[in-house]
Amino acid sequence: MSITHVRREMKKGLLLLTGGSGMVGRNLIEYNKDNSWDILAPSSSELNLTDADATLEYVQSVAPDVIIHAAGRVGGIQANIAAPVDFLVTNMDLGRNIVLAGYHAGVKRLLNLGSSCMYPRDAINPLSEDMILSGSLEPTNEGYALAKIMTARLCQYINQQDSAYQYKTLVPCNIYGCYDKFDPQHSHLIPSIIHKLHQAIIASCNTVEIWGDGEARREFMYAGDLADAVFYMLDHYEDCPDLINIGMGEDYTINQYYEKVAAIVGYEGNFKHNMDRPVGMRQKLLSVIRQTDIGWRPRVDLYNGVKKTYEYYTVYQS
Repeated sequence: MSITHVRREMKKGLLLLTGGSGMVGRNLIEYNKDNSWDILAPSSSELNLTDADATLEYVQSVAPDVIIHAAGRVGGIQANIAAPVDFLVTNMDLGRNIVLAGYHAGVKRLLNLGSSCMYPRDAINPLSEDMILSGSLEPTNEGYALAKIMTARLCQYINQQDSAYQYKTLVPCNIYGCYDKFDPQHSHLIPSIIHKLHQAIIASCNTVEIWGDGEARREFMYAGDLADAVFYMLDHYEDCPDLINIGMGEDYTINQYYEKVAAIVGYEGNFKHNMDRPVGMRQKLLSVIRQTDIGWRPRVDLYNGVKKTYEYYTVYQS
């Protein structure tokens, strides 16, 4: 038997990854450095997830052992407010088409990546998985949240309808890290802060604006940790619930994030609060009981995660 054949037999299987060019997708590919999985991450030109027939044909042709759905139309508050139709319809189409394609092609395992936006805006924190659909959503990203809820529910319905299928949804807290988007029009909080403070240093600007009073609380996890969680769940698939939060188990105020990022990038100026700007939910802290029970914990703390992200940003900007 040749060495090539031996290596092939040692593989865990063929993994079809959607959204391979996005931040989460690229971190998943990078995490698989030992090539324990054969990862197939088609571009949007190779696999148009908005086309249901083409998606089914593609999944049938490659016959993956597992699908990870990480594709999505993503962005911060500004982007969600500006294009609510696109955030609802595009993400709904992407989720529905890949999940149904997997089901009709006979792929028994699928990991769907949800979002903490799925939780009601007024739910008591920490947010446990059974709180989804228990109240009104945050208006600034409602369309995105509805699409994510629909995809998660579709996975659960397939499991109920046919016990041979195990379609599961991971609900991560806010994610940041290498391969992130730093454009303020499309970025989330931490990459946006990194960009704003870095540019303020370059421009010798002594004041940076913070939306709202800065007291809203957020939970952020380094993208490399999410990749670790995904592959951990694949290795413990039978024990993984069909809906499970992935988070740090702690949060900080927006003011604290500005202070912590400022210390890392070297910004020594002042901050001012713009009370006319939207801030979203006052708190989004996930319950991590299920992830702790299954034996997974994040490894990268906020300081080291932001430091790595800033190092990536400075290269990205050059």
